[in-house]
Amino acid sequence: MSDQFEFGGDIAWRPSAEYRRNSRLAAFMAHHQVANYEELLRRSTADLDWFWRAVLDDLRIEFYEPYGQVVDLSRGIAWPRWCVGGRMNAVHNCLDKWIGTPVEQKPALRWEGEEGLTRTLTYAELTASVNRCANGLRALGVTRGDRVALFMPMCPEIVVAFFAAMKIGGVVLPLFSGYGADAVAARLHDAEASVLITADGFWRRGQAIAMKAVADQAVSESPTVRHVVVVPRLGVDIPWTTDRDRSWRDVVDSQPDSCETVRTSADDPLMIIYTSGTTGRAKGALHTHCGFPIKAAQDMAHCFDVHDTDTMFWITDMGWMMGPWELFGMTLLAGTMVIYDGALDQIGRAHV
Repeated sequence: MSDQFEFGGDIAWRPSAEYRRNSRLAAFMAHHQVANYEELLRRSTADLDWFWRAVLDDLRIEFYEPYGQVVDLSRGIAWPRWCVGGRMNAVHNCLDKWIGTPVEQKPALRWEGEEGLTRTLTYAELTASVNRCANGLRALGVTRGDRVALFMPMCPEIVVAFFAAMKIGGVVLPLFSGYGADAVAARLHDAEASVLITADGFWRRGQAIAMKAVADQAVSESPTVRHVVVVPRLGVDIPWTTDRDRSWRDVVDSQPDSCETVRTSADDPLMIIYTSGTTGRAKGALHTHCGFPIKAAQDMAHCFDVHDTDTMFWITDMGWMMGPWELFGMTLLAGTMVIYDGALDQIGRAHV
């Protein structure tokens, strides 16, 4: 076997025979009596019902009410309906079901900021924070189906807000933290977002980058946004619109740390991710509770061989697809995710 890819570049690592034998994929294949990779590839594409039932079982996805049909493609391949008739909420599988188990004391999230600050949240701590935020969003009037936009740096609050909106049946709209006001406004307007969660700013190479000012300009062009919730990432003075703006602390901190998860349909929307817009008008892809999160976990379990003892740091922004991918995949598998807020060549350098 060659030591290079067909398109060039050296292969840095190959799994040993022992590693392959102990992998999650090998266990999955053995359980279903699949002889080799070629057979798995054939069966996974020829028999979608068998494959995805097997994956959902392997990932131990829990449903409030069982599904009947795995996927309904009657409207065309671009409009699939997954786990037809089932009821489940991705947040239950990412967080709720770990409470009362040994997983709740494991780190769910490790964070580092460019200025050298660090935070670690266990599954129990993350779940409590998500519940407080979910209650805060409900107090602002967020209900099932409302779009909650996240224009935030990669701080722990973005993970909390992400899960909180979905927990109460809302639809998350993650926006790249480097967007300008026009790009943010176009997506807020298209999705008809009712709440925008942002921050006062963030650090890049030791410089304070204003974020709230960009958010303010975008919201001025987005009439559906009723509330702007601001995380004090920098702790600096910022412009404030009294009837619209709310501080994260006022919205979240005083709320109770318990909150019932909405029993959504498996095919209910949970997230809209937009394209970059570099080839025309930005297009939003709508993802459901039993869609994107399950594929993210299956990628990690069967392709990356992630176990519940593993930690993953994927260099990304939450406004890119790989941010939610890491978030869903690692928590569905009870692993630990790492997020970093800052310029990559400044990791570990406290200079602010």
